[in-house]
Formats: sequence, C-alpha cells, structure tokens
Amino acid sequence: MMYPYIKSLHLIFVVTWFAGLFYIPRLFIYHIEAWQKPSPEKEILSEQLKLMTKRLWNIITWPSAILCTLFAIWLLILQPIWLQEAWMQVKLGFVVLLFGYHLKCHQIFKQLQRDEVKYTSRFMRIWNEVATLVLFAVVFLVILKNAFNWIYGVVGIFVLAILLMLGIRLYKRIRDKNPNA
Repeated sequence: MMYPYIKSLHLIFVVTWFAGLFYIPRLFIYHIEAWQKPSPEKEILSEQLKLMTKRLWNIITWPSAILCTLFAIWLLILQPIWLQEAWMQVKLGFVVLLFGYHLKCHQIFKQLQRDEVKYTSRFMRIWNEVATLVLFAVVFLVILKNAFNWIYGVVGIFVLAILLMLGIRLYKRIRDKNPNA
C-alpha cells in the first residue's frame, strides 16, 4: 500500500537532485567567467554567484540526493528481489557514477567558494553534460528493465555524448562571433 507513495517521493527527489546537478555546473561556468571580468564587476559577480551556488547546493541538491537515496533504499527493502535483476545492478552502477559526479561537483563548489578557479568554462560546459548522460542511462534502464537492451542504450548514450560535444563546439563558435548569444 505504501509502495506508490515511496516511489513517488523517490521520483520527486530524483527530479530535484538532477535539477541541482544540471544547474550547479552552469553557475560554475558563470563564476569562472566572472573571474575574467575587470574589477569591481568581478568581485560583485563572484560574491553573488557564491551565494547562489551555496543556496542551490545546500538547500536543494544535497538534501535531494540524500532523500532520493533514502527512498530508493526503502523501495529496495520493499522489493529486495530487484537486487537480483541485471538491469538494477547496472542502474546502481550508474547511481555510483552519479554520486562520484556529485562529489566532484562538491569539490569544485568548495574551491570556487574559496575563490580557487582551477577549471575553464569550456571544461565546465562539457562537465555539465555528465549528469545528462547518466540520466538517459538510468531512465532507459528503469523503463526497459532488460539487461540486454541497456547495451543499445549505452550505444545511444555515446551517440548522445557525441551530439552534445558537437553542440558545445557549435555554441562556442556562435559565441565567438557574437559574445551576447
């Protein structure tokens, strides 16, 4: 009886977690690019972006990751048979990758909070797509629930990754010609 409610809460926090993971690298890009501005614009933008990232990270992204995980564990307690399914094992592998991505974002967040700019905005634009690739993989695994079909999904993820990289290059060319694009 509780299962649909737990699943709904899990999905809600998946969505909010991904919202944070999609937006935080975008704020990192803005923060990195702010450091290329002259004073006092650089300092003003940097302080505002620090505040925005701090609120996003601590109020939305981390709590969503924790609640998403707690509800996922609850679902697995209710349906332990899923742990024997190949698709679930692959999905959990992607979840581990997602946590690695989350923790790396946390490291970058901490660096930028200390005004340590160690990455380029171009790197961050590419980094921003990692969560998208994991999301595609997980959604296809959950919907298809077939260990064999996920292979096609992985091929699709690589195609998507190539298309995303081409899109990033195209956008860079557009921005080089028109900085306000």
